[in-house]
Amino acid sequence: MTESRQNKQDGHQLELSFTSGAQGEARSDIDGRVESASSMHMHESPTESFDSVMQEVLKPENLRKALSQVQANKGAPGIDGMTVEQLPGHLKSHWPGIKMLLLQGRYRPQPVKRVEIPKPGGKGGGGIRKLGIPTVLDRFIQQALLQVLQKRWDHTFSQSSYGFRPGRSAHQAVEAAQRHIAGGGSGRVWVVDIDLEKFFDRVNHDRLMSRIMQRENDKPLIKLIRAYLNAGVLEHGVVVTLEEGTPQGGPLSPILSNLVLDELDKELEKRGHMFVRYADDCNIYVHSERAGLRVMEGVSQFITNKLKLKVNESKSAVDRPSRRKFLGFSFTSNRQPRRRIAPAALARFKEKIRELTSLTRGQSLRQLQTPLNLYLRGWRGYFGFSQTSSVLESLDSCIRRRLGGNPFAAWPGINGRTAESDTLNYASET
Repeated sequence: MTESRQNKQDGHQLELSFTSGAQGEARSDIDGRVESASSMHMHESPTESFDSVMQEVLKPENLRKALSQVQANKGAPGIDGMTVEQLPGHLKSHWPGIKMLLLQGRYRPQPVKRVEIPKPGGKGGGGIRKLGIPTVLDRFIQQALLQVLQKRWDHTFSQSSYGFRPGRSAHQAVEAAQRHIAGGGSGRVWVVDIDLEKFFDRVNHDRLMSRIMQRENDKPLIKLIRAYLNAGVLEHGVVVTLEEGTPQGGPLSPILSNLVLDELDKELEKRGHMFVRYADDCNIYVHSERAGLRVMEGVSQFITNKLKLKVNESKSAVDRPSRRKFLGFSFTSNRQPRRRIAPAALARFKEKIRELTSLTRGQSLRQLQTPLNLYLRGWRGYFGFSQTSSVLESLDSCIRRRLGGNPFAAWPGINGRTAESDTLNYASET
């Protein structure tokens, strides 16, 4: 019997054309559990007693899409050392047992590898962002989960929420903020800028699971998400179990964060506020400072008492939009405000250009061309959305002077147009 024909007849065989690949050496624990489940339960049919969400997650077409996405994202190995290139071969060998564990609600993710990266500025400037690197197998399973949950949940989220959602972008969020401020010439010219302190580290697991169970009644799904929350992190050689938080870095974390903050969105809508939220960055627009102070107090109490999260008072403020930044942008104080690049983003740009064009590293101008062009394409693709062209022209001149009047022929300048595929998402760096 051919392999493809056998796959069609075997309900537990993943119907994907995996290429063989070498297996890592640090996976004996999960391999043992997978092989045990495979040998003991290959002829059982647990799907009959479960709801349909996990079955949808495990459909071959969904899994193929998830694998393709994980391969496209690339990324470093997790704690088991398995690479993205090795994943297809591992799945081909072990998928029946992994699938069985998932359907039975017995799959146990491995801890994520904790890494620290410097923040490029942000509110208050600098600091460290802690990211988690799940194993590539767990990234694959999380991606498959995300694709199904996104279809089921996304349409229920607020129209004022823009982060980590299909068909929505940081630019759309900035445009929405601009509309609220303008308001036909009599807009909301004060902003309640709310910063959540270490949001991803403080998400309450019980509240999150309660929100999920309000939407889904699939026991294997519930157990799997709870297992991911409880998987812990490997930091400095020690596995630490997390009692709260959703580690940034996994495919599932963004939609879980949106689910948590959807409760805030719905509360703001119930109170009649005009707001824009992008991930944990929330701006509420009001007509006066007095109204802003009142809103800040009320919303902060809701976030603290209801969501069990913490508002960072030192980075939150009631102020004019022209004096705050949102996703790297600010706004002019005109009656019809225009988008402009926030001062902090401009400072980071100039610092990066000085770094990229420094000749002290022994590189010629020609050798600097590729990294400089790459950075400028991405920066231009994001910040070219501003409406203050004079600032872009000034930056353009500064770079040309920096290069001694000999700009690269391949560089069209900051005001040049760029293909959409070259655009990088700089919102996460603001």
